[in-house]
Amino acid sequence: MAMQLGNDSGEDEVNSTINTTPLVDIMLVLLIIFIITTNVVNLTKVKLPAEKNDPYNPDAKNVIITVNKDGDIFFGGQRTPMKSDDELMEKMTVQALRVPQPEVHIRGDQNTRYEAVGRTILVIQRAGIQKVGFVLEPPPKG
Repeated sequence: MAMQLGNDSGEDEVNSTINTTPLVDIMLVLLIIFIITTNVVNLTKVKLPAEKNDPYNPDAKNVIITVNKDGDIFFGGQRTPMKSDDELMEKMTVQALRVPQPEVHIRGDQNTRYEAVGRTILVIQRAGIQKVGFVLEPPPKG
């Protein structure tokens, strides 16, 4: 009983390299799918709004409400804060009945809690004011 060592019989050797043909086939299929779907996605034409930053010009007919860092609410140019939300509601109801209805601009301190500003907006909306905006300080140029 003899055993033959070696490869004299002409048998194929074991191939230890990775066959990349299926990988290339999959990548080509994915590439074609991505090319087709990007054209479909871009078919929906949407005109996006342009950014506009108007300088703030206080108008006599606009109502300015100031909320300081403690959450106190000041109506117009008053120096004393309002005592309650009901007082603000009364003043806003009067403003809501004016024709044309004025815009309400809220000036909030940067350290004001959102709760105070949100409460103010809620009272203004319940009074029936249609236009509410915020007065912001623009960032420094340069």
